[in-house]
Amino acid sequence: MNFSNLNTGVRNVKNVGKHIFGMGSLSNLKEIIEKRRIQKPGNTIFFLDNFFSDKNLLSQLNVVKSKDIVQYINTEEEPTTTFINNIRDLICKSSNVYPSLIVAIGGGCTLDVAKAVANLITNPGNAEDYQGWDLVKNPAIYKIGIPTISGTGSESTRTCVIINPINGLKLGMNSDYTVYDQLILDPELTSTVPRDQYFWTGMDAYIHCVESLQGNYRNAIGDSYSNQSIKLCREVFLSSDMQSDLNREKLMTASFLGGCAIGSSYVGVIHPFSAALSVVLGIHHCVANCIVMRSMENFYPIAYNEFWSMVSKQSVKIPAGICKNLTDQQFDQLYNATIIHDKPLTNALGNDYAKILTKERVIHIFQKM
Repeated sequence: MNFSNLNTGVRNVKNVGKHIFGMGSLSNLKEIIEKRRIQKPGNTIFFLDNFFSDKNLLSQLNVVKSKDIVQYINTEEEPTTTFINNIRDLICKSSNVYPSLIVAIGGGCTLDVAKAVANLITNPGNAEDYQGWDLVKNPAIYKIGIPTISGTGSESTRTCVIINPINGLKLGMNSDYTVYDQLILDPELTSTVPRDQYFWTGMDAYIHCVESLQGNYRNAIGDSYSNQSIKLCREVFLSSDMQSDLNREKLMTASFLGGCAIGSSYVGVIHPFSAALSVVLGIHHCVANCIVMRSMENFYPIAYNEFWSMVSKQSVKIPAGICKNLTDQQFDQLYNATIIHDKPLTNALGNDYAKILTKERVIHIFQKM
């Protein structure tokens, strides 16, 4: 095997501290919370996807005490720096001591919100001050992540992605302190995910690993994570029932491994274009990835063909024509929001990526979407 030794900026890779995996494993949450409360007295902050606002999930789990804070996250829009700052302020005003822990139950947006807030509570300044690489200096609040959909890898990555509405950039807080301390990976929680959403989000794991394996910043361990994640995604999305109990277990595993893979590498061409669609047009990350795949044949020909065979096999819908009637100003914004992502584009195309992705070519790529 020949792997590049280019420096990713990650010298000492940190993975999630502990995890519990399996159907019904959510039942362990109460015991884990109680042990943490003994170690570090204080209230608990719960972040839940808005889907659970009328499901009485926390009541069933019997984990909330009187001083705890429960915050439901509206995931119709991706988190912004302003949103993160406001939640941090709300939590800090409620108590003059740090919380005992933070618990996040939901998809990538909810998991990212919890990671960002956990960082901000113990670090001065605002969310926009920490969008970048290893800018978080103080350890975050102890946090438990419980994904309810599989694919983003947020449960196992060292970043949380946030949109800054002031400068129009979508960037992460890349830091060891962003990594979850504990995960509960319960595939039972993904049983109610709508079919198209299940596919769109699952494809994030596949695309992460395709980009990583074809990049310049690689190592044998990261490649092993990526190869296994792609293998599992193929088994899921080329099967006759992608949402069977076994396939939901496989996809949750693929998501976790995909997050571990990208923790020591970078994404490539697809994610910068996807980020631009999110920032400029407000399209959610995972479906944006799938839309970008409409114009990725020249960059990732094998993955392009395999992706569309999976789409056909599962009879899912990928939005088309979203850039059909955009203005010149919007295309300018899309170009700027794409080309700013120097690390992934360098990973994919080398130091001269801007000469390859000329403004004319970038606009042409968007027009094919």
